[in-house]
Order: sequence, then structure tokens, then C-alpha cells
Amino acid sequence: MNEERTPRGGVEILPIIGQVEGHYLASDGAKTCRYEQILPRLAEIECRGEAQGLLVLLNTVGGDLESGLAIGEAIASLSVPTVSLVLGGAHSIASVIAVSADFSFAAPTATLTQHPVRYSGTVLGAPQSWRYLSGMQKRVIAFLSSHSAAEEGALKELMLARDDMACDLGSVLGGEEAVRLGLIDAIGGLKEAAAELNRRIKARQS
Repeated sequence: MNEERTPRGGVEILPIIGQVEGHYLASDGAKTCRYEQILPRLAEIECRGEAQGLLVLLNTVGGDLESGLAIGEAIASLSVPTVSLVLGGAHSIASVIAVSADFSFAAPTATLTQHPVRYSGTVLGAPQSWRYLSGMQKRVIAFLSSHSAAEEGALKELMLARDDMACDLGSVLGGEEAVRLGLIDAIGGLKEAAAELNRRIKARQS
């Protein structure tokens, strides 16, 4: 993650680039953003009251499930206006971060992958592990549907699709597909995202 804080005109920029790293370190050579750095930064935005708005830029393969949910919940609970922009991709749990903003954009060439919740560690006690994964899947779907216009049933179908990804379940959505589904609010780039955020900041101040 870029450690430099970049408030410009009262707007805070939060890049979510590479893999969202959780409680365990990613493999050597992986580009990561660390939730233990992002969460305090979001808390500062809320507690210090110095930023008027937040722009979240995403190009990420996803990563740790609980960390992604934590970041999404933190962004969704901010009192300042927030806008997200998917540039490149917002795959897997990164979709939660993308929809957590008040308004979300995706570039026309952006992609968002929806797939079932996975567990990559050693599974001990299969019934208990299945209940955990099933519960987390429900939480992810509930978050996505409650912070976007996408319906829970449609999201579940996309995650369990068998004909869109080689050797895996799930679906890869282009930017325009994500907008039609209601997962993302609009197609746009930096200009559109900045304009929307500034509009929301001015509306809040009036």
C-alpha cells in the first residue's frame, strides 16, 4: 500500500492495490495492501475530521476474507462522503470494498470476479469448517446486496456458476455487466469519480 497520505482539497485517497493481506503474510514477491495499515487510516479520517471525503481506488485480486470485510465495514460506516472506482479489477472479496462506498464506479475495462468463499488452510473438523464457510458466504452476499442494487439470488447464482471459469466455480463480470447487475452504480473513470465525490461533499456542506 502507498504509505503517503494524500489529502487534496480535503479529499483523502485510499489505494487498494495488489492482494489484501490478512493475519498471515502473503508470499514473497506479492504486491499487497495491509489491513492493519488501512483500518487505522480510516479511523483517523472519521475521528480527526480533517477529510471532507474519501476516494477509494481499486485494482486488486482480492485476498483475506475477514480483512476485506473489515475494510468494507469501516468504509461503509464513515460519516464523510465516499466514492469508489475500480480500475483494472476488484476480484473476490474486493467487490465488498468496492460496494462499501456511497457510490461506486467501474472503468469500462474493469473486471469483478464473484466466486464461493474459500479456505486455503488445513481443514480440521469438516462439519465445523463447512458451517464457517457457509456463514461467511452468507455475510458476503448480504453485504454486497445491502450496499448495492444487486439481488442476493443473482449474486449467489454468479458465485456458483460452472461455465464461466476454468477449473472453478464463479463468474467474471466486466464493468458494464456489473452495472447492469446493480453491483456497481455507474461506468466511469477518475474524472467522473472525482466529480461525484465533489458533488456529494458540496451537498453535505449546504
